[in-house]
Amino acid sequence: VLLASDEPAGVAVHGGSGVSFGVIEHLRRQRPEARFLELAHRLDRETSGILLIGKKRSALTVLHDQLRDRELDKRYYALVSGRWMNPLQHIRLALRKYLTEGGERRVSVSAEGKASHTVFRLLARWPEMSLLEAQLKTGRTHQIRVHLAHLGFPILGDEKYGEFSLNKNLKRDGLKRMALHAWRMAFRHPL
Repeated sequence: VLLASDEPAGVAVHGGSGVSFGVIEHLRRQRPEARFLELAHRLDRETSGILLIGKKRSALTVLHDQLRDRELDKRYYALVSGRWMNPLQHIRLALRKYLTEGGERRVSVSAEGKASHTVFRLLARWPEMSLLEAQLKTGRTHQIRVHLAHLGFPILGDEKYGEFSLNKNLKRDGLKRMALHAWRMAFRHPL
């Protein structure tokens, strides 16, 4: 009825945005006998973790309904720059999509944007960084990344919204990716 895949960072989930071939196209080619394979949701190319794929239209419809009705519980680990202090914090900041002059898709906090809600839980804290769990209550493009960057806690290795000089040093020291991982998804099974 569905597949769950643990996607590595750097792999596109579908073709587009300069990538002609993604996970879904690869699966379709690898499994020609599967008459139906569709993404239930998306992950940013830079994010690793759980990706759900519907093998039947009926399963995909149920998963999409759960996403729309906010019944699907999606949680991520994020390693951020700075000392996060609150054990639990709800962030409700509207997000607006826009294109840069170069045609790159970006997101910013804006009163004209769409409502978005992320719950952050502090898991560990060190002098210059913190490990958070991010629970999505809405699923806007780049939601976790933009909320954290706006609050002054950019995700380590985030080359779109992060601290560029810090990321350069981290890359030199061995961090070759963004420190955001989709670690848990809880949902009602489609059947």
